[in-house]
Amino acid sequence: MEFKQRTGPTPAVQDEGWAPPSCTLPTAQRPLRVAEFDALFAEAATEVTLIAPGRMRLRMRPEPELAGRAAELAARETACCSFFTFTMTAAGGALTLEVAADDGHAPVVAALAERIGPG
Repeated sequence: MEFKQRTGPTPAVQDEGWAPPSCTLPTAQRPLRVAEFDALFAEAATEVTLIAPGRMRLRMRPEPELAGRAAELAARETACCSFFTFTMTAAGGALTLEVAADDGHAPVVAALAERIGPG
């Protein structure tokens, strides 16, 4: 499965679906953060699945450099959007990143999965 980097904001980004009011990242920095996620997803993602409301699974190419980038980005994201939970699993030659949020933020996870989806 091939993913491509998005070249413009999706409606979810434009209508604050990506960055809800509870996000503490300064507004001016949000497009930069979105671009970082887009670049990682374009380079690393092999499959994305919305497995439940507020929960998605991203399979990534199993490369240590990509795992490090994903972990660093996830850590920074939870500093401004504490409703996210990121769980990275490396097992059996596979790398998986699960993203979850409470029911109130489930639409944010859905917007993220839609953004990652094949373009």
